[in-house]
Amino acid sequence: MKSIIPNISVENCRDALEFYKSVFGGEIKMVKTADNSDMFKGHEGKIMHSELHIAPNCIMYFTDLFGERAQHTNVQLVLELDSREQIEKVYAELSKEDAIIIFELQKTFWGAHHAVLKDKYAVTWGLNYTEMG
Repeated sequence: MKSIIPNISVENCRDALEFYKSVFGGEIKMVKTADNSDMFKGHEGKIMHSELHIAPNCIMYFTDLFGERAQHTNVQLVLELDSREQIEKVYAELSKEDAIIIFELQKTFWGAHHAVLKDKYAVTWGLNYTEMG
């Protein structure tokens, strides 16, 4: 297997792309809309496919064609972060606005700093940072 890439369906995909870029950094490398597509007539202006490249092996795909259908899911995106500062920054950014905190950021009994939240786009994130040493 070469890689697993999450494909995230949200409403207001353009806003979500900019939001996640502000949280994680990286570069929006592709935005393909449903305009001029016979397959998606009636969905003009919606994003069929877009990519946020955060690091060489860290890519997320986004679409807003299927946002409503994808609201109920049992998938959680878990990020293993590089530092305590990074987990605190990502947690603070993702928990803005209408986020639902499922598990408050804290040091856990297993030794990691951990949090779980559902952000304003209804994406559930697991955040984890384990101190080495």
